[in-house]
Amino acid sequence: MGGAEVFTREVAKRWVEWGHQVTLFASEFEGCKREEDVDGVKIVRAGGKYGVYRWAKKLYRKRFSKEGFDVVVDEINTRPFFAPKFASNDERVVALIHQLAREYWFYETPFPISYVGRYFLEDRWLRNYVDVPTITVSESTKKDLEMIGFKRVFVVPEGFNCKPLEEVPEKEAHPVVVYAGRLKRAKRPDHAIKAFEIVKEKMPDAELWFLGDGSFRRELKGMAGEGVRFLEGLSDAERREMVKRAWVLVNPSVREGWGLNVVEANALGVPCVAYDVPGLRNSIRDGETGLLVPGGDGNRLGEALAGILEDESLRSRLSKNSLEYARRFSWDKTAEEFMKILEKVVGEGLNFGFCCDSDLQF
Repeated sequence: MGGAEVFTREVAKRWVEWGHQVTLFASEFEGCKREEDVDGVKIVRAGGKYGVYRWAKKLYRKRFSKEGFDVVVDEINTRPFFAPKFASNDERVVALIHQLAREYWFYETPFPISYVGRYFLEDRWLRNYVDVPTITVSESTKKDLEMIGFKRVFVVPEGFNCKPLEEVPEKEAHPVVVYAGRLKRAKRPDHAIKAFEIVKEKMPDAELWFLGDGSFRRELKGMAGEGVRFLEGLSDAERREMVKRAWVLVNPSVREGWGLNVVEANALGVPCVAYDVPGLRNSIRDGETGLLVPGGDGNRLGEALAGILEDESLRSRLSKNSLEYARRFSWDKTAEEFMKILEKVVGEGLNFGFCCDSDLQF
């Protein structure tokens, strides 16, 4: 699951624990159950990655409109469900938008779809929500939405799934840079490989660990040089153990909603070097919990990584600051802040429905 899917799961199950009823609608995937309860959340699945949008409207009319929901949270991952157009039983619709696609179109879709999506479809879709109360996870996305014309945008903090360590843990004996995330073009893991070449020139014993999977993996392996390792099939606990042993995290993404892997790494005493792009400029405190370099500048990315690896004093300070910073975040706080906004917008004693994004699989 990506950050948006983790967010949905963690928030929804806490609302149930607090006495609310939550129904989550999401797409089908191979081997899934059409309906089940997970952590007290009723999950209904129908439609594939693209058909889920049609099924949302169909099942609302056939079933969900009769279940007495107070609020529908329309979670938008590029393409919306357009719940404001069909939710017609006095529910209040609230939008949840983690990030805009923007540059993603050019990395993840072919021409001319990329051009049409970036300059025509996305803004046209989102303008249907300018008067809908909207929740997002960073000031960057709030700014993007307000530039389109959104009038009521609220920011809630992200959380993460591990308790911050008490102190910076023991690290690998040699320098290790870790990339933890999906291996897809818009995340630009190839930039991590190029930046690591600069690190390798200065520290021949350094390694770059890739923790994650994705459609870009095969090509990345073809361009990877000595010292680059791809670690597959790790459990969450194993992945955290690997991150904990690293000296620094690298995140060269084109943009993020927030950058959940950044704060997760901070909680394990690992600072981050990343591009100064939307989302990451919010989750990283430049010079305090990591370093930001101009977006797309692989040379500067490599130099910043090498600088942290070579300077033990800097690395120690950033690592300690990262641990302290991570203590500010938790899913309990996220769910509570989200609930406060809903109660302000809709009212207390809520019965929720979720139109979730098409990639949710749990």
